[in-house]
Amino acid sequence: MIYPLPAVLVSCGDDETNNLLTVAWTGTVCTDPAMCYISVRPERYSYGLIRRNMEFTINLTTESMTRATDWCGVRSGRDYDKWAETGLTRETGLMVRCPSVAESPVSIECRVKQIIPLGSHDMFLADVLCVRADESLIDQQTGVFRLEEAGLVNYSHGHYFRQGEQIGRFGFSVMKKKKK
Repeated sequence: MIYPLPAVLVSCGDDETNNLLTVAWTGTVCTDPAMCYISVRPERYSYGLIRRNMEFTINLTTESMTRATDWCGVRSGRDYDKWAETGLTRETGLMVRCPSVAESPVSIECRVKQIIPLGSHDMFLADVLCVRADESLIDQQTGVFRLEEAGLVNYSHGHYFRQGEQIGRFGFSVMKKKKK
């Protein structure tokens, strides 16, 4: 399999009933229009909430959120109020009815475009409606998100890892060297 994967918390539901679930099967599928996906097992409690409302929010997780991220992946929203149990804070969605996680450095609000049955999981293919980022992580001169300062978490074969440091940038392998 292809690892590592981002460990994200997906928030779903509406004002009355909402939940968090941990997802590692997620990613970007298109930039224009902006689209992403999550894959969820149909037996998961959140699956029904996403299918009913056709919206969700992908919340990137940080090192300080790792315990809550793991907890949300091993407990069911049928049995627990994951917000209360983890101490995470609901933040009202800007373009969706489901909340985002206030502690997340990046939250991506999505509307489901298509549900694709794949086998053990169904893929929710979605349009990105809104991206919210922690302003303190945005370089004020370039407008670039300072990933190295976010403390994001990856998942690989049952383990969580801090994301590493920058070791290059797009095109660096073919850039001309500056003359001295």
